[in-house]
Amino acid sequence: MPSIEPPDSHHLSAASGWLDLGNMREAAAELERVSLARQGHPAVLEVRWRILAETKSWSAALEVARELVAAAPEEPSGWIDQAFALHELNRTREAWELLLPIAKKFPKLSIIAYNLACYACQLQQPQEARQWLAKAAALRGQEEIQRLALGDKDLKPLWPEIQKW
Repeated sequence: MPSIEPPDSHHLSAASGWLDLGNMREAAAELERVSLARQGHPAVLEVRWRILAETKSWSAALEVARELVAAAPEEPSGWIDQAFALHELNRTREAWELLLPIAKKFPKLSIIAYNLACYACQLQQPQEARQWLAKAAALRGQEEIQRLALGDKDLKPLWPEIQKW
């Protein structure tokens, strides 16, 4: 995929900056200034997905994540984003089925293991959730995963045992 050159790179950077500041309207406006030829670039799609996720526009976020997978299937972010959008659309079974084979493709990414733990927990598969949570902790560190998990409502059924780690 070709790199993004100025002025498109400046618009992308500005969009990301506005996003970091929490101003979704300005972030989206800057992203629209990126040339049509670069709108399908993975970096542009990732920022677009983040804007849609922040505004909880999950159907649109799902479509952007699918575009991201099509543009860069070798990158994990599109797969992770697509599964997350499905989960937020209450399509957790689909999120699980999508992300499970991707865990084999990217075995060292703790976010994939962590998200699979969340999905398993929501699908009433506590043993599976424990296994994925243990893998996430092995990859990222037990204290960090414990902190994340105890603030994550998806894992609430496991909170009593996570507190004892």
